[in-house]
Amino acid sequence: MTRVVVVGAGQAGASLVARLRKDGFDGDITLIGEEPVPPYQRPPLSKAYLLGEMELERLFLRPESFYEEQDISLKKNAQVTAIDRDNRAVLIGDESIDYDMLALCTGSRPRLLPTDLSGVYAVRTVADVDLMAGAFSPGKRVVIVGGGYIGLEAAAVAAKRGLNVTLLEAADRILQRVACPETSNFFRELHQSHGVEIREGVGLDRLEGMGRVEKAILSEGTEIACDFVIMGIGILPNTELAKAAGLSIDNGIAVDAQCRTSDPRIFSAGDCCSFPHKNSRLRLESVPNAIDMGEHVARVMMGSDEAYQARPWFWSDQYDVTLQIAGLNAGYDQIVARAGAREGAQSFWYFMGARLLAVDAANDPRSYMMGKRWIESGLSPSPSDIADSSIEIKKMAAS
Repeated sequence: MTRVVVVGAGQAGASLVARLRKDGFDGDITLIGEEPVPPYQRPPLSKAYLLGEMELERLFLRPESFYEEQDISLKKNAQVTAIDRDNRAVLIGDESIDYDMLALCTGSRPRLLPTDLSGVYAVRTVADVDLMAGAFSPGKRVVIVGGGYIGLEAAAVAAKRGLNVTLLEAADRILQRVACPETSNFFRELHQSHGVEIREGVGLDRLEGMGRVEKAILSEGTEIACDFVIMGIGILPNTELAKAAGLSIDNGIAVDAQCRTSDPRIFSAGDCCSFPHKNSRLRLESVPNAIDMGEHVARVMMGSDEAYQARPWFWSDQYDVTLQIAGLNAGYDQIVARAGAREGAQSFWYFMGARLLAVDAANDPRSYMMGKRWIESGLSPSPSDIADSSIEIKKMAAS
């Protein structure tokens, strides 16, 4: 009987084991997670869960009973300490679990600035959010470090809860790494309209306090008094286990087109790995990619030799705005703005010459869906048509 072991009980690992059973795999499956809860969805952590609008059980991807019903051995609160490739086994302390095929879905972790002070939080796990939830009281002062999507989502929750929010971004503008200036401007204005103070082009030098953080010292010397701090300065792929096992690392665990690592019996999926993409390598940090890769690994384990084809899309919820993103914007040379049919709806279209690369759609699901369809089909509408909001988007021709 074939034995499959999956290390990492996040979205990729959970999708992988569920797909194996759905597709008729009848061998042993072991899913190993470091947290004391079954696999759960992470996006609501920085939104509905932090706001107290979602209970823990509603986060779970599937009821815990699912794993027993599907004869999947779910090991919670367990940390794999090593991979024994020679004997095809993973080690959890003194326990050894044999595998015929192994999948590393180890995910990622937040970048953190070194400090011994309490009151400094990240947003990655249920435990992280539970730890900081008590600090979200009206009138409290919070400094959020990092103007990416995690930082902005946390700022939106804090502002909605009545906190005094200061957000720091070391780059020239928020979202600089992931979005065009037009999208940055849209979200800067949105947050400022809700009372968030945004400071761009300034870094955090250090945090100070007596045991607990009391103030943030900025790179230009000013001080901001605060009751707590949230770090949102990006994530790092968890590659340590793979590296110690001698697997190839290249901006994450390096996999081939079928999601195999440098060891053909070991696969990888999700945030932790990079894969071939258009004569280069790509590592995507998104829930849809984790799901797609996990399910793809399951199909390859079942005998498919199909290459993984990424379909990048993302989303972010801030206040009453849902941002939906399709495609990858690298290499764009033109941004076309389009007003949506609904009041306040807006989209920004990324073109390289006449070729559509990506679209950011704020409260504009119709533009998002059409943009996603065109990008995945390799088609491009005319930039001039996109700019003309009098032309119904569904009626536009694309070539």
